[in-house]
Amino acid sequence: MPRKSETQRIGFVGAGRMATALAKGLTSSGFTSPEQVVASDPLPAAHEQFSQQTGGRIVETNSDVFHDANIVFLAVKPQQMEAVLADVQDAVTSEHLLVSIAAGVPISTLTAALGKASRVVRVMPNTPALVGVGAAAYAIGGAATEHDGRLVEAMLSTVGIAVSVPEQLLDAVTGLSGSGPAYVFQVIEALSDGGVLVGLPREAATRLAAQTVLGAARMVLETGEHPGVLKDAVTSAGGTTIAGLHALERGGLRSTLMDAVQAATARSRQLGESSEAPRPEAFRPL
Repeated sequence: MPRKSETQRIGFVGAGRMATALAKGLTSSGFTSPEQVVASDPLPAAHEQFSQQTGGRIVETNSDVFHDANIVFLAVKPQQMEAVLADVQDAVTSEHLLVSIAAGVPISTLTAALGKASRVVRVMPNTPALVGVGAAAYAIGGAATEHDGRLVEAMLSTVGIAVSVPEQLLDAVTGLSGSGPAYVFQVIEALSDGGVLVGLPREAATRLAAQTVLGAARMVLETGEHPGVLKDAVTSAGGTTIAGLHALERGGLRSTLMDAVQAATARSRQLGESSEAPRPEAFRPL
């Protein structure tokens, strides 16, 4: 993690929920200070939320963000990106590192508008970043360097984890971790329904289901063990867990989840090929 530095001045074009979450992570971790954070947004409500939750300043124009920051997050809807790029192209210099979190907007679109000398990193976040446990992937492009990539990884790590992938794999990231929270929400809901089916009160069933998913995920991340090994460790011969796993196999849980990732990835590719693609649901609260 880079130390807090006068050189790390962070700006956000767009001050929505995702931008606010990132800014909070960057300041609370000590990556930068609230005094070094600025943002622009046309909505007064976004101004108030961003300022109150991050301590950052709101500036009048998008160009002002570039004047006051050396790292700028483009946190706008994909359908707004063309207008934003036209608005800021004269303010962008080689000193700026641009980080786009707009789903479906390729690096080539950014560099075509801002020039091949622009340092660009494209990021696919997911909504759990709003509570500090996001899973993001990033791809570097234009004149961005490996150092720029590591810098972006450090920033994203303040609200979760981040991995580097080639840009052509970002659709797969969208299908897995971008849309994945919705799959897990449905799993939690189904587990809760199962608890109610066997007699548990709804509130208790939902809390137990959610905590079970959280605990299992932490075990995978913190032990480094393969999920199959952890599964075997709690599956005794002739016991309750193997009976439950047998039911999941009969229902095709694993193949269904794999199909979900494949379907969402294919849809992300389709949307990326459309010049008027709507924003994927996984990134609604930008």
